[in-house]
Amino acid sequence: MINFEEELKNFKPSLEVEEVEDAIYDRDLTDMTDIMQEIIKEARQQR
Repeated sequence: MINFEEELKNFKPSLEVEEVEDAIYDRDLTDMTDIMQEIIKEARQQR
């Protein structure tokens, strides 16, 4: 049988995963709120 406790002690996260995580968190991503604010801004300018 697999000893899960022992396996967890040996676990080391991949550096690639950590690098990708940092890249994702460091990006300034446009979310739905930003898109809606831009749509409302454009709609008000067209009046």
